Amino acid sequence: MDNVSLLVTIVSRKATKRFVDFYRQQGLQVAHITMGKGTASNEIMDYFGLDGAEKSLIFHVISHADWKEVKKQLRLQMRIDFMGGGIAFLVPLSSIGGQRALDYLSAGRRIAAGEETVLKETKFELLVAIANQGYSQQIMDAARKHRAGGGTVIHARGTGTELADTFMGVTLVPEKEMVFIVTRKEQKNAIMSSIMQEVGIDSEAGTIVFSLPVTDTAGMRMMEDDDFDV
Repeated sequence: MDNVSLLVTIVSRKATKRFVDFYRQQGLQVAHITMGKGTASNEIMDYFGLDGAEKSLIFHVISHADWKEVKKQLRLQMRIDFMGGGIAFLVPLSSIGGQRALDYLSAGRRIAAGEETVLKETKFELLVAIANQGYSQQIMDAARKHRAGGGTVIHARGTGTELADTFMGVTLVPEKEMVFIVTRKEQKNAIMSSIMQEVGIDSEAGTIVFSLPVTDTAGMRMMEDDDFDV
């Protein structure tokens, strides 16, 4: 999947709607948004437009071909390179749980899934499951059947979910939960399959799951021990 990435945009909370509207104009209809608090120094936060502690993280799935034009317009229209403009960056996706999920996340732009990409020397992967609110425990129950460790849940709100009726024939409610699970690379496929089978996109949970390569870690020494049961 070397042609698809997760676009992460971090902006001040008051700029959220302006950026979501901009991305919609660029054809990126489906976004997932979560709120956060800044931990960087005041100087860094001021430079990137993260005034105060409140900021928004906006997530899109984007092809590398589309990113070239979006990046250009971020600079021209949104002036993201100027002080206070925020930041945007790409994280390569190594896999997505099925073509239908990819069609939904890309708003039906028919991005080809291609071959799964595996980065050299990558021991871990980050699984991201996006589900309707209230199903995070079921996701973790399915993941733990294949030795997944703990997960982190972030409450979010989806936009563009009305497109699900067109591309998938199901309705996804706006209120979302994002579950982050770090796992060994060799366990990834089994955990993703378990989640898709038990609380997948056709269930009431409406879960979409994809994975991201984790190239380096800190504070995970026990998981790096081959004898540790994760």
